[in-house]
Amino acid sequence: MNLNFSDRMSNIKASEIRELLKLTEQPEIISFAGGLPAPELFPKEKIGEVAKEVLFNEGAFALQYTTTEGFAPLRKIIVEERMAPSGVKCDISNIMLTNGSQQGLEFSAKLFVNKGDVIICESPSYLGAINAFKAYEPKFIEISMDKDGMIIEELEKAIKENDNVKMIYTIPDFQNPSGITMSLERRKRLAALAAKYEIPVIEDSPYGELRYDNEKLPAVKAFDESGFVINLGTFSKTFCPGLRLGWVVADTKILQKYILIKQGADLQCNTLSQVIAARYMEKYSLDEHIASLIKVYKKRRDLMIDSMKTYFPKEVKFTIPEGGLFTWVELREDLDAKAIMEDALKEKVAYVPGGSFFPNGGKKNFFRLNYSNMNEEKIVEGIKRLGSVLDKYYCNCNSFEETAAVKED
Repeated sequence: MNLNFSDRMSNIKASEIRELLKLTEQPEIISFAGGLPAPELFPKEKIGEVAKEVLFNEGAFALQYTTTEGFAPLRKIIVEERMAPSGVKCDISNIMLTNGSQQGLEFSAKLFVNKGDVIICESPSYLGAINAFKAYEPKFIEISMDKDGMIIEELEKAIKENDNVKMIYTIPDFQNPSGITMSLERRKRLAALAAKYEIPVIEDSPYGELRYDNEKLPAVKAFDESGFVINLGTFSKTFCPGLRLGWVVADTKILQKYILIKQGADLQCNTLSQVIAARYMEKYSLDEHIASLIKVYKKRRDLMIDSMKTYFPKEVKFTIPEGGLFTWVELREDLDAKAIMEDALKEKVAYVPGGSFFPNGGKKNFFRLNYSNMNEEKIVEGIKRLGSVLDKYYCNCNSFEETAAVKED
């Protein structure tokens, strides 16, 4: 077939994560690859009960078109129960529902970025965001992180040295893929920089409510006095990803642009999903459900970290996240995690190689592990298998001692 595709298609590649997720269809594979919630924790019975009530009592409305902004009762719940606890002052006029936060990412690039414009992001950064942004042909500038997140001095230097910075992208809570959390002071400074240079900050926050250690930090948006911070949220990690419900929180003038983009893209989110989610949250406590997730995920995180200490070569470094779904593994600089993945798959264990998380490339000795989706038995067995694979690449094949030093990036 001889077709002339648009130039932008050359910048759109298959998602490495989505391709790896196909492995989860093979029951013999222990997959630490996707950012998947634990399916056994979905509140299936309660959702089934609510769905039946919605169809019986509100079916004519729930099966009809609705507004582009989204179902008002669900937006009100987001304002009061999800944003207010994060310190964000807003009302439903600041909220638009999206098909997952991924749609919010794609819309953000469409709204702000022209070909050749600069997007500043953390290094590494979320692969799904990088792929969404690449369609608009930007230049990426990567900012280093330490244990407190994006280094603000490097960020301001990059802003000063580039005239066409159109967007700053950050994941401040349990960053994907690194697991790092941005400190309170840097959140304040980031919001101040956005106002000073009048550059929008896209604050991607899918994991912020899944905190296992220490106190919850306010969103970057909580310190936004000038309207330059745009917060993206989702129910995918805390409720059900299959409902595909996320949201944008923005100044009303900016939100109107998002609404226009959504009208051109898909008109609205699924009405039935919106109504079911709202009625569920009116009837049951989502906070209680999140608490049950935290209990399980914290146990799985601790088990994975302990297993890595036991079975990985002692030279291997990894982060210990305070929450979220991922730990980030750093190998010796001469090693290629993507090549090692071939050996891992022979042992029926999978992860996501880290190279694609760096938009400008050049770093191959990292990989990401997810601990939320596999049960405890599979976590131990999978890490044990992976440790055996890694042993082959290290001269010193001793197991990790309990007292071994662990790098916290």
